[in-house]
Amino acid sequence: MELLLDTHALLWWLAEPERLSAGVLEALGDPAQQVFVSSASAWEIATKHRLGRLPSAEPLMQEGWNLLQAQGFISLPVSWRHGLRAGRYAQAHRDPFDRLLAAQAELDGLTLVTLDPALAAFPCRRLW
Repeated sequence: MELLLDTHALLWWLAEPERLSAGVLEALGDPAQQVFVSSASAWEIATKHRLGRLPSAEPLMQEGWNLLQAQGFISLPVSWRHGLRAGRYAQAHRDPFDRLLAAQAELDGLTLVTLDPALAAFPCRRLW
């Protein structure tokens, strides 16, 4: 199983791992586990930081990808097909970041690590 972290799961892993489920902690603690982080999460973190809703993300704003690479995470760029799939979902979900993460998980065969119940309606595997 290859994992794609929802933005909240990424932030909790880095700063508040006690908020993650036992299953997620086990999967993320496995050194053989491939874990992807979407560039959509970077966009979301930067946007929320700029708006003052995520001041605790300052280390990510400063250290960026180096901090995530030290965790062994793999970068997942957003492609044209990801954008098209996210925009075509019939499911209601106002958050464009979540729609994009669901599309990436679905199209790339990844399991989305998320607590968000609204993503249950999307055709991607989820773990929590």
